[in-house]
Amino acid sequence: MSSFLLSNVLWLKAFHVIFMVAWFAGIFYLPRLFVNHAETQSKEVSEQLKGMERRLLLFVTPFALFTLILGVAIIMAYGSAWFVAATWLHIKLTLVIILFIYHGYCFKLVKIFQQDKNTRSGKFYRIFNEVPVLILFAVIILAYVKP
Repeated sequence: MSSFLLSNVLWLKAFHVIFMVAWFAGIFYLPRLFVNHAETQSKEVSEQLKGMERRLLLFVTPFALFTLILGVAIIMAYGSAWFVAATWLHIKLTLVIILFIYHGYCFKLVKIFQQDKNTRSGKFYRIFNEVPVLILFAVIILAYVKP
């Protein structure tokens, strides 16, 4: 299996990046919906945002899973010796785990908004929105520069 994966590693990498970009597009937009939701006084707007938040999170979750699956396939293609030696990858994987925790927390936030129980301000969600941006910068540098 590893030989098959290794011969197709460029395809794996290409689709890994494609799914990662799609995932991040949603993860960047969802907290902006939270900002609008936290700041609206309109019941109609709130109801519309509830639907948008839920649909967006459900839409991008498969992209997150495909990103993960393809990342694991790339690691398998390169083998365990490479994995052990790739310190940059261990840092990257730690950040990816944090991003999956962030993604999971978004499910909790969507539920809180669905139940009209949000107590946080738009400012909180603006700051919350910066987390995946910082992780993206670090992951890209780690993946391409490999410091």
